[in-house]
Amino acid sequence: MKLIVGLGNPGKTYENTRHNVGFFFLDAYVKQKGFESSSWKEKNRGMYLETTIQNEKVIFLKPLSFMNLSGEVVETYQKYYGIQTEDILIVCDDLDLSLGTIKLKEKGSCGGHNGLRNIELHLKTQNYKRIKVGISNNKEMDTANYVLSKFSKEEQEIMTKLQPKMIEILDFYFEKPFSILMSQYSEKNR
Repeated sequence: MKLIVGLGNPGKTYENTRHNVGFFFLDAYVKQKGFESSSWKEKNRGMYLETTIQNEKVIFLKPLSFMNLSGEVVETYQKYYGIQTEDILIVCDDLDLSLGTIKLKEKGSCGGHNGLRNIELHLKTQNYKRIKVGISNNKEMDTANYVLSKFSKEEQEIMTKLQPKMIEILDFYFEKPFSILMSQYSEKNR
């Protein structure tokens, strides 16, 4: 069984903000694959969708606890479904990557990302897979204000054009070892 988690903040206020990249790509994947007919359900402070891919049960999860408490929700789902840490994949934003750059990591520190920091706290490990999507950084803005700001029209177009590649990565996640995906899809920071 696999748990695919898209990080973000719940509510209309946060739609199309930089911090909601995880929600954005999970929604795009579910819609593209037609899984949304199963419909999202709400339980334990998360929106989740259960499906089967490659004969394996998969849970897609969008924590509704707000970013900084994402780990609480991830841990609840992990324990409820008995999911191994190595079968958890987190999709999130990354300030240190240029806009639209993709980086896959199998383990490592949170890199200052509060959602990942909370996940590490609750999973008690840094050894979980992640797909990080660059949102750039604006050193002239407060970091919290920046990550909660909306993408410009041009930036949103970049994110939309990234959808096919993100969908392809998630497709192959169910077929190939993660080490191969890291070598195929991790990009140099532009």
